[in-house]
Amino acid sequence: MTPVGQRFLMIYAGVLTAVFAVTVLSGFVQAPRTMTLEQLDVQRINVREPDGTLRLVISNADKTAGIIIKGKEYPHPDRKAAGMIFYNDEGTENGGLIFGGEKDKDGTKQSHGHLSFDAYEQDQTMALDSHQEGGTRYTKLQFNDYPDYSILEEIQLMTAIKDLPKDQQKARMKAFFDQHGGPTTRVVLGRGADNGVLLALNDTQGHQRIVMKVAPDGTPSLQMLDSAGKVTGELVPKH
Repeated sequence: MTPVGQRFLMIYAGVLTAVFAVTVLSGFVQAPRTMTLEQLDVQRINVREPDGTLRLVISNADKTAGIIIKGKEYPHPDRKAAGMIFYNDEGTENGGLIFGGEKDKDGTKQSHGHLSFDAYEQDQTMALDSHQEGGTRYTKLQFNDYPDYSILEEIQLMTAIKDLPKDQQKARMKAFFDQHGGPTTRVVLGRGADNGVLLALNDTQGHQRIVMKVAPDGTPSLQMLDSAGKVTGELVPKH
């Protein structure tokens, strides 16, 4: 072999050795634990515990998460909004903040915001909503009770009946709630679409029992009702 060929092989072997050494050593270099940036453009951020358990998703509308229960994701029937979804220690959704708004092609203004807190493996026990569609607006704070079963049962049923006719879907869902129980509204404080405001206190069956109102014309009232909705006592201003 000529001296030039030997020199080439030595250089080639040296380069391979250097590349191998850099590759091996780089595997032992830890990624930086902290990072400082002026600006970060992303479509979604997943915050996880050291063991990988999902605790928070921050996303745009396109990348929003479905319903996640113990780390497994299921399709959400209607959520398509930017926001933040929080998860408990088991990786199950337990509340969130979503928001959005736009002007339609016909010029109608829309805006919405929603903040909620969930029961264990169930839906919203407390929710704050604000909604606008054109000149119609409402804002409310609502408290709900939920039965002690996993919402996964409801999700599995919805998946099983999704291809049935709408009337059969409604019948199956009604039968499910008749057997398992459904959400019960206990307290509502809000401004209605009619521009009136009210505070409604309900019993454990969801029947309104005390209703305090200020009507759109400014007339105040306080009503007590029985479980059938009949007014049993009322305070109204004297004219």
